[in-house]
Amino acid sequence: MLFDTHLHIVDRQALDYPWLSGAGDLNRDNLYEDYARDALRCGISNVLHMEVDVAADRIDDETNYLREISRRPGSLVRGVIAACRPEEESFASYLEQSLADPFVKGFRRVLHVAPDDTAAQPIFRENIRRLSGTRLTFDLCTFPHQFETVLTLVDHCPDVRFILDHCANPPIKSGMNDIWRKGITEFARRPNVTAKISGVIAYGDLESWSVESLRPYVEHTIGSFGWDRVVWGSDWPVCTLGGGLTPWVAVTHALTSGCSAEERDKLYQANAKRIWSI
Repeated sequence: MLFDTHLHIVDRQALDYPWLSGAGDLNRDNLYEDYARDALRCGISNVLHMEVDVAADRIDDETNYLREISRRPGSLVRGVIAACRPEEESFASYLEQSLADPFVKGFRRVLHVAPDDTAAQPIFRENIRRLSGTRLTFDLCTFPHQFETVLTLVDHCPDVRFILDHCANPPIKSGMNDIWRKGITEFARRPNVTAKISGVIAYGDLESWSVESLRPYVEHTIGSFGWDRVVWGSDWPVCTLGGGLTPWVAVTHALTSGCSAEERDKLYQANAKRIWSI
């Protein structure tokens, strides 16, 4: 069974998404019912919802929207990785509120849509450091040109548990390069970072990617971090740009077919259950 640590639900009737107007094929509703149908067929048994960069004044509304979904009979949703604004003074009170809410499992601030120096701001670093020793994780969604700044953030917060999304957005379409490869190696040297093997079918040639074209990126990430520091995610609906949930699950099984049952279980679900106490 698979634990999906990276599901996005988009409901334009319920929430506001300022970025969607420029998102091309993703500018549509992607509802839980659509995801759950395929997820159950693919053997997904647990899900964490990943924030979708809603309007800043709707962050709590997004969490509550997913809370209601989690209460439906048979729901797969076990919690949320909530949006946050560590660059703002209000973060400290938001953190206290979230620590009192067991449905919130962690935070994310998408860095590749923010100015490149966002994670270098003293207030940002100090606010993320407030997560030290708590049960909350912080997801890193970053492009390779931002690696140096993000690595400095990680070093400033050695007691915060970071999750590196999407194998750090590898340049699959243009081909392997030293910046990404060495960056993965550097992130893996930090014991407080876990890598998320998620949705990389959306980063290759959307028409002609294959298992073998994705293999070097997934294997380098897992090889660098080791089986105890990797988790799996779908990145639905972004993965639909490369074919969808079912092909991504099939790729996952193909890439891990030669691994031991214990190694597969760690990636598929055991590490996620341990990290987020589910």
